[in-house]
Amino acid sequence: MAYDKFTVLRSSAVPMPIENVDTDQIIPARFLKATERKGFGDNLFRDWRYNSDDSPKQDFVLNNPIYSGKILVGGKNFGSGSSREHAAWAIYDYGFRCVVSSFFADIFKNNSINVGILPVTVSPEFLDQIFKAIEADPTAELEVDLPAQTITIVGTGAKESFDINGYKKNNLLNGYDDIDFLQSIKQKIGTFAEQSHY
Repeated sequence: MAYDKFTVLRSSAVPMPIENVDTDQIIPARFLKATERKGFGDNLFRDWRYNSDDSPKQDFVLNNPIYSGKILVGGKNFGSGSSREHAAWAIYDYGFRCVVSSFFADIFKNNSINVGILPVTVSPEFLDQIFKAIEADPTAELEVDLPAQTITIVGTGAKESFDINGYKKNNLLNGYDDIDFLQSIKQKIGTFAEQSHY
């Protein structure tokens, strides 16, 4: 499934300074029946967002109207636990295009990139700077520049570089998942196959 190309994202951010957020907290297991990537955003952090009677929990950040944006800033070890792709689907479907943390579980990181979410790993010190900037101003913006591989706190100019696999970076820049990438080089594959015949 193709998704929006990711180049430079400038947005306010939603802070969630909670460590060890696992995929069952991101999308509880009871919501995994669907096989399409739609509708999962409604149940993102379901048990943290809503009471048992489906009323919103006022103290949870996604229910706080002063925070908004396409960037989710999480605590250390975001996306741990089971390998469910639905966790990334839920984050994308809710409207986030980037998740920032000081550490991601590898499977969650790859699942995110495959659906068009950029996971940005920063140092613990820079993560703390981001949380402090948002605390001081809930509308504080971050700029995530994928071509340059940098993340900047716009208000202070503080900047840090991040790493990303070259193949995954190319896919995000083009809006490709793995199948889209293969489709994009189908002609090259065909040519190679023809040249390989003895």
